[in-house]
Amino acid sequence: MNDASAQPMVEDDEADITSVDTDAPLVNPEPDLDDPALYLNRELTWLAFNRRVLHEADDPRTPLLERVKFLAIVSNNLDEFFMKRIGGLKQQIAAGVHSQTVDGRTPRQQLDECRDEIAEIQAEQARIYREVMRALEAQDIHLVEVHALSAEVRKRLREHFRTDIFPMITPLAMDPAHPFPFISNLALNLLVRLRFPGGSDTYMARVKVPVSKDVSKRLIQVDGLNTFVTLDDLIVHNLDMLFPGMEIVSCELFRVTRNAIVEPEEEAASDLLEMIETELRERHFAPIVRLEVQTGMDPVHRGMLAAELGLNEADDVYEVGGLMGRRDLFELASLDIPELRDKPHRAGDHPVLGNDRRNIFHIIRENGPLLLQHPYESFSTTVERFLTTAAKDPKVLAIKMTLYRTSGGAILDALIKAARNGKQVAVMVELKARFDEAANIGWARRLEAEGIHVTYGVVGLKTHCKLIFVVRRDYSQLRRYYHIGTGNYHGGTAKLYTDLGMLGCDEDIGQDLTELFNYLTGYSPPPSYRKILAAPYTLKRGILEKIEREIAVHERSVEEGGGGLIQMKMNALEDADIARALYKASRAGVKVDLIVRDTCRFRPGVPGLSENARVVSIVGRFLEHGRILYFRNGGDEEYLIGSADMMRRNLESRVEVQTPVENQELRQELRLILDVQLADQRSAWEMQPDGSYKQRQPDDEHAKGAQETLMGVAEKRLSAAAKHKEKNLRSRLLSHFEHRLASTS
Repeated sequence: MNDASAQPMVEDDEADITSVDTDAPLVNPEPDLDDPALYLNRELTWLAFNRRVLHEADDPRTPLLERVKFLAIVSNNLDEFFMKRIGGLKQQIAAGVHSQTVDGRTPRQQLDECRDEIAEIQAEQARIYREVMRALEAQDIHLVEVHALSAEVRKRLREHFRTDIFPMITPLAMDPAHPFPFISNLALNLLVRLRFPGGSDTYMARVKVPVSKDVSKRLIQVDGLNTFVTLDDLIVHNLDMLFPGMEIVSCELFRVTRNAIVEPEEEAASDLLEMIETELRERHFAPIVRLEVQTGMDPVHRGMLAAELGLNEADDVYEVGGLMGRRDLFELASLDIPELRDKPHRAGDHPVLGNDRRNIFHIIRENGPLLLQHPYESFSTTVERFLTTAAKDPKVLAIKMTLYRTSGGAILDALIKAARNGKQVAVMVELKARFDEAANIGWARRLEAEGIHVTYGVVGLKTHCKLIFVVRRDYSQLRRYYHIGTGNYHGGTAKLYTDLGMLGCDEDIGQDLTELFNYLTGYSPPPSYRKILAAPYTLKRGILEKIEREIAVHERSVEEGGGGLIQMKMNALEDADIARALYKASRAGVKVDLIVRDTCRFRPGVPGLSENARVVSIVGRFLEHGRILYFRNGGDEEYLIGSADMMRRNLESRVEVQTPVENQELRQELRLILDVQLADQRSAWEMQPDGSYKQRQPDDEHAKGAQETLMGVAEKRLSAAAKHKEKNLRSRLLSHFEHRLASTS
């Protein structure tokens, strides 16, 4: 769900999805915190998350077309899992790596267990796919085979094929004069066996299915109805055009997945941009890690493909029944049938910004910091407004920004306009954002062409933080304004992911960001900061120190009931040091609440170790993406938001920023988010000590999930702000008329 990201349901009292480490560890009175049994596996817990996403497609409470969407998300997630995680494990095995992860598994053991888990997920997905397709048919939405259509419809489709698709297809023969062709990553292919009429010898050819925005969608609508055929099936029924005069003996569908991990040594590169472009070319030809074939493929053909592609037929070949490449179901899920979809959600204005059309810098300066909550609040009227105002405000002197992923549009337009208006503009573009490298190269070149200072960050580190930094002359002094976020500057994902951001002008944070950008763009040494925590130098150490402090504060006050509390909301908890510290805290009596979307090494509820801890995963219509850290600290509470997950790569190999939230009103908003998600009885899954998850079941069948609740809160907050504005306007008008009346009398 790049990242995108679902929610499950069953009719029984409790859904029990077990997928990792079924034997709970035996814990001694003094547990060994290095015991591998205490830690769950990163890959398996991510697959367990994908099961929870899949369960949403099986949930009758989910609108039908949303169920189709979740089927597509699961397929897309598995594609990326093979490209990144399976590809990485196979690389380790090929390199002879036998070292164990913190959970005690070698790369070979992880690969074998992942394959078993994936087989179960795909079997479940196939069952749900069949049920969902039957439900669609009941709503007069059909995915049919071409031969099932009338002769007249087939004739029209054949003409469409002849004029719009046939010219784009290049059949490739496979014989001694024609070597086995190159097979593109995730492309659909037809393996065609044919012969001359009356002949006995057969020949093989490959036909690539040209699914693309320039040629054709995968699903072709028939006569404007909600009836569809697949492009590959349409090709199969018109192979006589491609092979005139030949007899088609068989035609079978297959698809390959290539490794996406091709990373040359960055330190040795003289030009980072050129290195990433080379990596993209190499990824195109990267080793294949999976072959998918349609169920019932001729065993000889299956074996031939596996051999030609350098795969182990027993391990790397997966049979697919029904639609292959189910991520293309996104096309079906986008049908405009409101009664089969979630109720429309339109992000509202921020309650302060939406009712105040003054210069946004005046609003921030006078109101203090503002917390932004996406997608409940509009990205365009908050973040984009901040940047576009900076671009045209004559008092703004400089803009600095980090770009990890972006949709371009208003963000890039504002940066270009700022440069044309004579402002200093510097942009840190992360070229190594997985699967967005090509787009980011394009953005970088476009910005450079406008005279914008573009850098690519610090050698050896990905820059993952989400920052906009603006220097403005306010009256007689320079003031630093900023946006610090948890999500990318991407208008599309801002509608699909739950993220947080803060607009402010705190002097200390502004100074911290000044030094951070100097570190990113220049040669300044890693700084120590006044307020922010930044990876890779201060963030991990700072979090571990806060956990230790929470233990100490709790133990000092244990006679008065203790009261230590740590709450963390994140996408993933993979770092073993953080997990180990949280075990220590829970064992000391500190209450630990973890809201973790997917990967989680930590086991809650283990007797004598983590009985004071719980792990909750929220799976809903939006992909949970925000990060919040909370420490009770004996009543002197601390809240932080930012870009980092509790993963080793984020804490040690990336530039990340977590910023404190000190304003009391903003803290109350964060408290509400944490409380609502921890109390969720509709969208929440709770981890058991053995690593399995159980879906909470509401007493009320109409109970709302956390995301629906927060949508309602945002609407009420905006409505209250509008009424307050109207009341103030009436008051000012009344005062004005009273003043005029008094002056005339």
